[in-house]
Amino acid sequence: MLSSLMPYLSLFADANSCSKPFLGLRTWFYYLPSAAFDNQCRITSFDALGASSGFILIALAILDDLIRVAALVAVGFVIYGGIQYVTSQGSPDMTKKAQQTIINALIGVVLAIFAASIVAFIGNKLGS
Repeated sequence: MLSSLMPYLSLFADANSCSKPFLGLRTWFYYLPSAAFDNQCRITSFDALGASSGFILIALAILDDLIRVAALVAVGFVIYGGIQYVTSQGSPDMTKKAQQTIINALIGVVLAIFAASIVAFIGNKLGS
């Protein structure tokens, strides 16, 4: 049954097959529905106003990328806190500062993961 539908399914592309992610970041059109694309990955229809507005979906894709960048920055701060901890040489003030940097950065990573999950869920629900 599915094999007989394949020629018809391949007539339309979707954002997943048209996008080429860069460093794990999604393209600006990632959440647009597959009906908006033709078979050559060109956007053929775009609803700017209304309940299924393309602007909302584009804003969600951009927000998703910004959250992913924030998560990468938070991971960088975990590494920075680790370097501070190693170079503190047992000084209680520097060790406490390094530990606080690591804790804050880990909280940032967790918040960014939850935020990215929520944005992806909303984008997938609105875009389908």
